[in-house]
Amino acid sequence: MHTPKLLALLLALAGLAGCAIAPATSSTTMNSTSPARAPQRFAWITGLKPEKAAYYRDLHAHPWPAVNRMIKECHITSFSIYEREIEGKTYLFAYLEYSGADFATDMKRMAADPDTQRWWKETDPCQSPLPDAAAAKKIWADMKEVYHLE
Repeated sequence: MHTPKLLALLLALAGLAGCAIAPATSSTTMNSTSPARAPQRFAWITGLKPEKAAYYRDLHAHPWPAVNRMIKECHITSFSIYEREIEGKTYLFAYLEYSGADFATDMKRMAADPDTQRWWKETDPCQSPLPDAAAAKKIWADMKEVYHLE
């Protein structure tokens, strides 16, 4: 599955070689007519290859409209990718909120999309998986939420 690649796509938009199993969720809010479902939050981390960093940044500065459209069609909102250098290595942190009913199904739909697949072929070579993600044949490593405030 390319869930984090979507993030890469999404996150780069960014693309998703794996997805979080247990998303963080916030409390459900109610209105006068029906219960509102709080979005699920997902976060991932991966490395960014120095020799590919400029290209990766340029891709995300000019995301493909079809990729953005697919991200939205798969119920992803508030999607961001952040970059940070730590001890001479560059890392990417991806965060998104999911408002749909079946994350795994929506990620499979995204992974089957030809435009998203082409996007991942551009973004994947730019990324350097953390050891645990690489061992699992993923690009993005899942992160666990330890705190959230609304």
